[in-house]
Amino acid sequence: MKIICLSENTEGASGCEAEHGLSLYIETEKHRLLLDTGASDLFAKNAEKLGIDLTAVDTVILSHGHYDHSGGIITFSKINPSASIYLRRNAGNDFYHDERYIGIDKNILELPQIVFTDEYLEIDDTLTLFSGITGRKYFSKSNLALTERTANGEIQDNFSHEQCLVISENEKRTLVSGCAHNGVLNILDKYSELFDGKPDTVITGFHMMKKTDYTEEEIGIITDTAEELKKTGIKFFSGHCTGIPAFNMMKKIMGDKLTAMHSGDPLY
Repeated sequence: MKIICLSENTEGASGCEAEHGLSLYIETEKHRLLLDTGASDLFAKNAEKLGIDLTAVDTVILSHGHYDHSGGIITFSKINPSASIYLRRNAGNDFYHDERYIGIDKNILELPQIVFTDEYLEIDDTLTLFSGITGRKYFSKSNLALTERTANGEIQDNFSHEQCLVISENEKRTLVSGCAHNGVLNILDKYSELFDGKPDTVITGFHMMKKTDYTEEEIGIITDTAEELKKTGIKFFSGHCTGIPAFNMMKKIMGDKLTAMHSGDPLY
């Protein structure tokens, strides 16, 4: 398997540009995939720099309905009009951060290659999508500013539009999420309900980024999460919405079990 971070908040050794967003390119024995497309067409520009042929991609997974993960989908659909694009049925709802709309471009919903997903979908014997994460253990306080506007008024976003990808290959499983809004430990709990054991590798943001100083409670959530993740023995790759200060706190605890992602750089 080959996984390359096409776009992320920080620049890597490859010289590819960065933006607030996330896009991963994944090659398996059976598939060429994208997990998210960042906030703009930057993922495509970086792919070109890296010699990655986006016309060969057969599958796109949108991890959740936010602009910084879906911003390149329209661009991708013009480059490659045949690849299937999987997103949750409610990923096109009206999501806000305070007063700012952070949802997807509604034109995405009209693309003929869109495949709407429910809580569980086996695409084939190597790719599985799941959602339905309801646990709230070590829930990030950064989520509390995120809402959904409905016909009945504004409500707290419950992140039911978030889905995770499981890749099974060579007797190993890789779990990929975009931001883990539902909480990485809650996602791992749901994974254990659906699959025996635990994944070998997890690639995800932890959604702990914050523009102001962390409170003692928030620091506790970050460090307690890191302690729990260290106990699993799983290898984690993270970046984007994790935030550099939170990543550094977690890295001190998790050591070589946590690796940073950067635009243009291979994960493995």
